[in-house]
Amino acid sequence: MKNRISNILKDVTNILLPISCFGCNARLYRGEVILCTSCRHQLPLTEYTFNDENAVDRIFYGRINIKKANSFLFYTEIGIVKNLIHFLKYKNQEGIGRFLGDWHGQILKEQGDLPQIDFVIPIPLHRKKLKKRGYNQVTLFAKQIAFHINAVYAEDLLVKTANTKTQTKKNRLSRWYDNRSLYEIKNNETLINKTILLVDDVITTGATMEICAKTFKDIKGVEIYISSIAVVPKN
Repeated sequence: MKNRISNILKDVTNILLPISCFGCNARLYRGEVILCTSCRHQLPLTEYTFNDENAVDRIFYGRINIKKANSFLFYTEIGIVKNLIHFLKYKNQEGIGRFLGDWHGQILKEQGDLPQIDFVIPIPLHRKKLKKRGYNQVTLFAKQIAFHINAVYAEDLLVKTANTKTQTKKNRLSRWYDNRSLYEIKNNETLINKTILLVDDVITTGATMEICAKTFKDIKGVEIYISSIAVVPKN
């Protein structure tokens, strides 16, 4: 009876204050979260695993010493994924990160290709940008992955030491130049002989991940895996 009343109240609330799909702006119905069923089925999942070679691996060949990389979705200039990332980063819709992290984390757990990850570490924001935005858009995505693969979520081990302007329009060389000394590790001893998963929102050229991964190069025995919400496909 209690659940029935709760469902009725939710339905009434959705009629008075309809919750829209972040993909197509259609009204969501009972059981739908973040995306309507149609948009969810249209999401361009990469289906990349941590077993077979994939296009994200090839982005980093010859650049950094990592074990393996993957991304959850393909990012394009028009489409559902772009809408999701926009709302996640700029419209205070942190729930999108949780939704996608749950989905991706369950897939990673079921695939079983990852070794035991000790720490899941999000790519950090500078404290000024964090204060302005109010949250790191990668946080909940990374937290949910950590939960599903039974790893420790650690946002305090990697910090950004300088604030920079948006990098979406910069090429790989200029990004590397701007980022080469922007990140540092706190408590290096914690990461000795550990396996970590670095997590970001969108991988384009891979420059940010490259410099972050290189920050760990002097730590004995550390192994690095990489994941992201989305990757920009190469033509």
